[in-house]
Amino acid sequence: MGAASGQRQDTALHTAVLTEPAGDSKAAEVQEKPLRPARSRVAIIVDDFGNGMRGTDEMFTLPVKITAAVMPFLSTTEKDARRAHEHGYDVLVHLPMEPRQGKPEWLGPGAVLTRMTDAEVRERVEAALDNVPYAVGINNHMGSKVTGDERVMGIVLAVCKERGLFFVDSHTNYRSVAGRMARELGLPPVENHIFLDDVHSAGHVMKQMRLVEQRAKSQRYCVTIGHVGIQGKETAAGIRSGIAAMKDSVDFVGISELVKEEWKWNTQLTLP
Repeated sequence: MGAASGQRQDTALHTAVLTEPAGDSKAAEVQEKPLRPARSRVAIIVDDFGNGMRGTDEMFTLPVKITAAVMPFLSTTEKDARRAHEHGYDVLVHLPMEPRQGKPEWLGPGAVLTRMTDAEVRERVEAALDNVPYAVGINNHMGSKVTGDERVMGIVLAVCKERGLFFVDSHTNYRSVAGRMARELGLPPVENHIFLDDVHSAGHVMKQMRLVEQRAKSQRYCVTIGHVGIQGKETAAGIRSGIAAMKDSVDFVGISELVKEEWKWNTQLTLP
């Protein structure tokens, strides 16, 4: 399905190679050269940590690895990021970015806006990164207007590159320039494929998890996004049920592990 509900969200192998060295009397040796994992991989990103939102505890007790996308400058920003890190989860800065539509108050503090100067955009991005400990990357909160703006996205991605981070396009804009520009800068073009909770019920999330499984099996991997918040417990319950049905067929990984495997991304983080 791809990120079929992105716009709505913005408003709320190895191969075994037999080798026998020439002139060597030893028996032939089997050398295993890993090309790709045998099982498909799923990276579950959970957005909107950082404000003590409903479903936070339930997400942290899921039986698989998740990636915690934490909003900056909120009441539990640092606590949630540290808790995720202690669980062995990847942390992303869930950076508020200007949408085409939606209420400004939904953005939260520290938002990146298209009317800002280059210096102001850079200052906002760096401040958010400094405020969320252990972050290995950024993904956008809302942001359909910013992710379509080459000037602003160029600054966001430049900061990512300078710090050894990657950007995950939440895909709230089907005309996003983030992936193309990431490639041009030598960054991995990571994007969300499926929103889990565009409809707020555990049953819908379970249905979306089946789509995640299908996409992972057909394309080797799938990145999917859910949320804590008003319906966070329902989303967590749907994810938990989906995991139970999928655990024998896919591997659940952190987003950094997926990025390293899929795009051969190996960088040294420059942390504040």
